[in-house]
Amino acid sequence: MLNWLTAGESHGPALLATIDGLPAGLEVDTELLERALARRRLGHGRGARQKWEKDEVQILGGVRHGRTTGAPVAIRIGNSEWPKWQVVMSADPVAPEALLVDAGSGDEREVARNKRLTRPRPGHADLAGMLSYDHDDARNVLERASARETAARVALGALAEALLDQVAGIRLVSHVVAVGEELARPQRRLPTPEDCLALDASPVRTVDPEAEARFVARIDAAKQAGDTVGGVVEVIAHSVPVGLGTHVNAARRLDARIAAALMSIQSVKGVEIGDGFAQARLPGSAAQDEILRGQDGSLVRGANHSGGVEGGTSNGQPIIVRAAFKPISTIPHALRTVDLDTGERASALHQRSDTCHVVPGALIAQAELALVLADALSTHAGGNSVVEMRRNLTAYLAHVDTRTRKERLP
Repeated sequence: MLNWLTAGESHGPALLATIDGLPAGLEVDTELLERALARRRLGHGRGARQKWEKDEVQILGGVRHGRTTGAPVAIRIGNSEWPKWQVVMSADPVAPEALLVDAGSGDEREVARNKRLTRPRPGHADLAGMLSYDHDDARNVLERASARETAARVALGALAEALLDQVAGIRLVSHVVAVGEELARPQRRLPTPEDCLALDASPVRTVDPEAEARFVARIDAAKQAGDTVGGVVEVIAHSVPVGLGTHVNAARRLDARIAAALMSIQSVKGVEIGDGFAQARLPGSAAQDEILRGQDGSLVRGANHSGGVEGGTSNGQPIIVRAAFKPISTIPHALRTVDLDTGERASALHQRSDTCHVVPGALIAQAELALVLADALSTHAGGNSVVEMRRNLTAYLAHVDTRTRKERLP
């Protein structure tokens, strides 16, 4: 079983990520994490913050000479902009007069960073968090609720992907299938990990040039209008063996865990597995994945409407998951709100943000799916080392192969 946790604030000195339960002998290093975090910074429509803020990655424990030891792995992602925020985000008390200094950018739509934030932004955690935790400063909420926290999740996801690949040959890929109302054309084949370089090179993470042009134009139109735009991302996990997850416990169902993981991402408002809502419109006779005998004697499926999960368990098909991201709530045309200090009507505070966040959203969703699958794999083929996990999985798959290839007597 894997357990992971992140800590830290958006403008704090660093984000921290820990994961316990990784087997010994997993090949990982700092460069692996740096590559994953660099990909998270890509995408047309990203804000100015991505140009100057750097991710300073350091593995603090659990890895020695490029291999995990079996101990908890701890990661620190330093914030290169921390010197600008040392006063307002100090963990220790500061002089009250220090918080009165105008440390803002001069943009009249923004609140100077040292001052209390009392005008909650619609669509964010600000208002609910302030009331729930009895805060009089929205920064106590928004600094943790910020999507900046997902950098730590992406780092953890890179470790999970290493486990999946090195133990079971499971590999993941993600891409953008919609920006606003612009939809990608139906594809003749699913993207594979071999498409990753091409996807990374695309400003909107698609290998379809026609869709890329429409997506870019839609983002540009939103930016010109002083607005934001959301979209839909898809993650595919290839070579997932049958049997991950369970039908016997609701909380441990693979589809339930996947849905919860993707819904935990900031701005995600919808998740579907396989054909999802479209499957609900099909007749029952057309909505199922029929079980057939392949030419080599193995069992194959006639379709993959279920997205690789049936009864809470992986069925050997590629796992296909989509997440719908609402438009970012912080927009240049500040929305109406109420100042909680005065009770008066006000305009919501403005902070720098992206115009569109679906490209990093795809990679964050990929990290979340990887973590869920890695935990399910660890539960099913557990062991203290990579070698032991491979041995356990090989024995299990050999038994499955024997059962599914057996020709039944009439």
